[in-house]
Amino acid sequence: MLNCRQATQLMSESQDRPLTAGEKLALKLHTLMCKGCRNFEQQLPVIRRIARRYADRPDNDNPQQQEPEQ
Repeated sequence: MLNCRQATQLMSESQDRPLTAGEKLALKLHTLMCKGCRNFEQQLPVIRRIARRYADRPDNDNPQQQEPEQ
């Protein structure tokens, strides 16, 4: 049986690679019993989208990424 740390790790990895059948089954069993991990699984796409937007923003400390002044 997975613990919460292992379950959230698999959820994160599932965003980058397909999980094996065993991993999917273990994750499903865990999330059936763990409300916190079910919530995390639902929130993960939003967290990922926000993190990407943050990483893609122009960095004020990096002159190469700054927009030209007018």
